[in-house]
Amino acid sequence: MEPWRSQHFKKFAIGKGADPLVVDASVAVGRAIVTKSPNSPPLFSLKHLAYSADVKYRVLREAVERKTPERYRIFKIRKRSDPQSKTKRYRIICVPDPQLMKAQRWIAQNILPHGRTHDASVAYKRSSNIVDAASLHCGCKWLIKMDIVNFFESVTEQTIFKVFQEMGYQPLVAFELARVCTRKGEPTFTRNRSFKRWRAKYGSHTTIHSYSNVDILGHLPQGAPTSPMLANLAMYDFDLAVENIATNLGLTYTRYADDLTLSTASDNFSRAKAQEAVSRIYRTVQAFSFEPNFTKTQIVPPGARRVVLGLLVDGERPKLTKQFRDRLRLHLHHIGPNGAGALKHAERNHFQSVFGLRNHIEGLISFAHSVDPDYARNAWEAFNKAKWP
Repeated sequence: MEPWRSQHFKKFAIGKGADPLVVDASVAVGRAIVTKSPNSPPLFSLKHLAYSADVKYRVLREAVERKTPERYRIFKIRKRSDPQSKTKRYRIICVPDPQLMKAQRWIAQNILPHGRTHDASVAYKRSSNIVDAASLHCGCKWLIKMDIVNFFESVTEQTIFKVFQEMGYQPLVAFELARVCTRKGEPTFTRNRSFKRWRAKYGSHTTIHSYSNVDILGHLPQGAPTSPMLANLAMYDFDLAVENIATNLGLTYTRYADDLTLSTASDNFSRAKAQEAVSRIYRTVQAFSFEPNFTKTQIVPPGARRVVLGLLVDGERPKLTKQFRDRLRLHLHHIGPNGAGALKHAERNHFQSVFGLRNHIEGLISFAHSVDPDYARNAWEAFNKAKWP
């Protein structure tokens, strides 16, 4: 998309017969946006967003009003859990309908890349990847790993409103953008009016009454194309606070979505300092209205196996784990000439189709290539010998 130019905009608008006073007001709004976020496209109204994204205005208006039936297809994906645990845990995936998806993709492509993210954030950024993120912790002696519970669902539409407002968008447009990118959903145990942060409040200044018909705030839906990048933008102050703690204790800090990793190669570090770091970060997580996942917190001392984002970081560069290699080797054996065959292997491993199994294995090999190209080259050779039905 071409950068917005106030002169071109004004000439075009006057040429179309627009009221000069309206044009001047629009130019002032546009300049305020590009001053804060030079590469972001100005938006003057919800209808302007509908026109820019080539979607029906009615769809966006109904999404903002929260009056229509569910605009997301909801399904569950079972999470990996501790083999010793009998509790089944699921991830709720929310896929927007085609028109809403189209609008969100436009926002994700044209607005969100120009927002401010912290350097410690290593997910959902064009310049970041897992290998580079893990390499920051290579050679560490102490490793601390932490996690946030229900990460996306814990980010409120009010937080997202502030993200768009900080990028320069006018309050009403920022509010409408936040509503387009969030989902109200049903109240849950942790997301209901009994918690102050989820209460929807409307003052006497509210003039669009159709926007004031909800009792709880929306949240980022996991599955929307805007959610990952918005979560990163919303976490800037959080990352800044955690990095200050890390720097104070001599630690390197990175965050990959809801996974927090801290490490140090210092000989002067200790378990007491690690516990202090964990305690301080717990308080920071809660201060930002998140909930730490206490069961996933790990303090890994010297001599223990250190894994970051699924990669070994014991040496000078990240490596594939033995578990990953064994899993890929098993798949390649069963789909190969001497194995049970792709169809039986897919059934035994509960894949919905052979096509799903094939995509899964291709994804594993592609990931391996980003870490160890020689190993991946051999894996591709074995993969190409498989007989697919």
